[in-house]
Amino acid sequence: MAFILCIDTATEVCSVALFDKNKLLVLNEITDGNMHASALTGLVEKTMSEANLTLKQLNAICISKGPGSYTGLRVGVSTAKGLCYGLNIPLLSVNTLQGIAGVYMQQNPGNTFIVCPMIDARRMEVYAAIFDSRLQELKPTEAVIISEQSFVDELNEQQIVFIGNGAAKCKSTITHPQAIFIDGIQCSAAGLGELAYQKYSENSFEDTAYFEPFYLKDFVGTESKKK
Repeated sequence: MAFILCIDTATEVCSVALFDKNKLLVLNEITDGNMHASALTGLVEKTMSEANLTLKQLNAICISKGPGSYTGLRVGVSTAKGLCYGLNIPLLSVNTLQGIAGVYMQQNPGNTFIVCPMIDARRMEVYAAIFDSRLQELKPTEAVIISEQSFVDELNEQQIVFIGNGAAKCKSTITHPQAIFIDGIQCSAAGLGELAYQKYSENSFEDTAYFEPFYLKDFVGTESKKK
């Protein structure tokens, strides 16, 4: 057994999932973006209670590290780090966009489509990346101002499934015939399990003391922030 608690607070969804290795045991989440700070601890307690386990039985904590909401990410990372310190267990992290792709692949097993998860940013901007059906990164995470030419080179080569809370506003602009938009795929800790267990198996742990969320904007602004 390897019990891994996964936390995703990067968007309006506050989500907690418990896995045994890569098998989902319990999932609890709310969609009120203003409730993360007050709700997260309760969701953790509820999840462990429903699994009839205690926090001391956890082997690791995995956090959805961003990009996403600054406030949401701070809440999730602070909670995850506090749990790791208190329980003396390792911290894992997964790119939030990769986690959204993981949700899609869970719901569509055997699907071989290329997937582009999007997180809504301001106006016509989204945070986006492209992954294959094995959740391997094909195009790195970036902030994209959406236009008719967005992802056109990739779309000329293959069909791409666009998902996430940023995809809806792009549907009327990205009209390439190879673009497929699917509603209802959102951030969820349920999408982190496979990736978290892989990192746990490889001892790919974060430095709990120095770990910071991946805000993305720090990398595209005028000043870069040391990670």
